[in-house]
Amino acid sequence: MDKPRLIAIAGATASGKTDVAVRLCQAIGGEVVSCDSMQVYRGMDIGTAKPSPREQGGVPHHMLDIVDPMETYSVSAFREQARAAIEDIWARNRQPVLCGGTGLYIDALTRPMAFSEQSSEELRAALRNIAEGPDGKTRLHAMLAEIDPESARRLHENDTRRVIRAIEIYRLTGRTMTEQMAIDKAREGDYRVKLFALRWPRDELYKRIDRRVEQMMQAGLVGEVRRLIERGVSAESTAMQALGYKEIVAALENHCTEAEAVEAIKIGTRHYAKRQMTWLRRDGRARWIEAYGKSADEIVREIVEELEHDTDRTGD
Repeated sequence: MDKPRLIAIAGATASGKTDVAVRLCQAIGGEVVSCDSMQVYRGMDIGTAKPSPREQGGVPHHMLDIVDPMETYSVSAFREQARAAIEDIWARNRQPVLCGGTGLYIDALTRPMAFSEQSSEELRAALRNIAEGPDGKTRLHAMLAEIDPESARRLHENDTRRVIRAIEIYRLTGRTMTEQMAIDKAREGDYRVKLFALRWPRDELYKRIDRRVEQMMQAGLVGEVRRLIERGVSAESTAMQALGYKEIVAALENHCTEAEAVEAIKIGTRHYAKRQMTWLRRDGRARWIEAYGKSADEIVREIVEELEHDTDRTGD
């Protein structure tokens, strides 16, 4: 029996993924399943570029606004909820379309990702206790560096949640996070994935990023961050470590000016976009689409044509 087909629209931040995914859903009878690690949080709309009801274009969107910013959230929790949404979409004879820039979330749905199912609350609590002690974050990061130097280089010591997760994976599996992820990637998934990646010339993408950051500021990003703080969301929480939020927090705490915060957001977002593209280039499933100079409708026509050819080949 053929595996069900799962379509994914990926690309760097500000590459136009949402518009393409929405128009594709309108064209083929689909629904969007967001794969963005920060759009899951309620009340974080502007800084995450969460699509507004108008931008959603009447297309149902799943995995938005499902977690309070004060709660913790994991890849395994995302996978469980998103897979349930995908099965529900298929049950209604609709086509799920993944859309987002968080590569780990896309992989969590399109690859087996066995490591995300393994956890130990006892071990995690012990590691949290270390983190909360004197020089705890530094000590924890040093522990990771001893067992998994590659992950330690990739993760900042302030990213406590992911540092703990990397240590936990090693303690539970005997493998580093990098090794376990490589094993998972080699395993066969449950879906037949059609992954489309939008590509822009770097200079053009950076211009789009800068414009988006400026639009976020005009839309009230500072007020959004202030409201989150007033609600009791800690500056140390995972949600507040998101790009755009931690920089505005720094400005509100007078560690920098608002102008300096804006520039830091632009630079940080460019770096993030570079990491997103690196992630996608390593994925041999990606069907690259040159987005520069094309409208969203033109890109969708190209995708639909590819999907029709895929149907012809598979006999679906």
